[in-house]
Amino acid sequence: MTMHSITSSKLKTPEEAIDLIQDGDTLLVGGFGLCGTPLTLIDAIAMQTKAMNLTVISNNLGEAGKGLGKLLRTGHIKKAVGSYFTSNRDAVKAWKNGELEIELIPQGTLAEAIRAGGAGIAGFYIKTGVGTELAKGKEERIFNGERYILIEGITAKVALIKAWKADTLGNLIYSKSARNFNPMMATAAELVIAEVDEIVPVGELDPERIVTPHNYIDVIVESRYEKSGGIYVEKKS
Repeated sequence: MTMHSITSSKLKTPEEAIDLIQDGDTLLVGGFGLCGTPLTLIDAIAMQTKAMNLTVISNNLGEAGKGLGKLLRTGHIKKAVGSYFTSNRDAVKAWKNGELEIELIPQGTLAEAIRAGGAGIAGFYIKTGVGTELAKGKEERIFNGERYILIEGITAKVALIKAWKADTLGNLIYSKSARNFNPMMATAAELVIAEVDEIVPVGELDPERIVTPHNYIDVIVESRYEKSGGIYVEKKS
């Protein structure tokens, strides 16, 4: 069932949803590579100039010209916080040219920091990164004779996430590996915008399969992409 046949106070067009983002905002953006990435919302950001100078917290910056890589080319991203940026040659080039600030966080640490932020945990100590460049400037303590560094929990103004199905309340079900960073990001932002492939009436989702409860979701957007041959392509109008 499409958004045209469903009414919901949370349901908005991509353009209406993106209008809630302000210049200089920090965004949590779900995805691993392009899997579980809110492509429609990213497209909508790329088409406007009101919200620029964005700090994006995401595992990576998509691929060259795809996903978050599109926002890199349009100049919307000021800073990227994440784990794996070398898959996008544009990100490496922008960093070398001083056009993009990058903060690297090990992948597991990033996931736990977002989870902690969503759970109201201010910080936690880990061994990962001890003695490396990533530990510079971080508080260090000794536990049971071993060195640990303090990692602060991560939260953001806005989270853009991708799910498979939503009901009109905003309960979400994810598809397979799209459960990468999306569920935890849904808990760690003031405003959560969910892009979904399908929207159904309340009662149609199996409660046992719901991962993100509706109370975390502020806005629902229907995706303008569909899966074909294992990849997402724009729907034919």
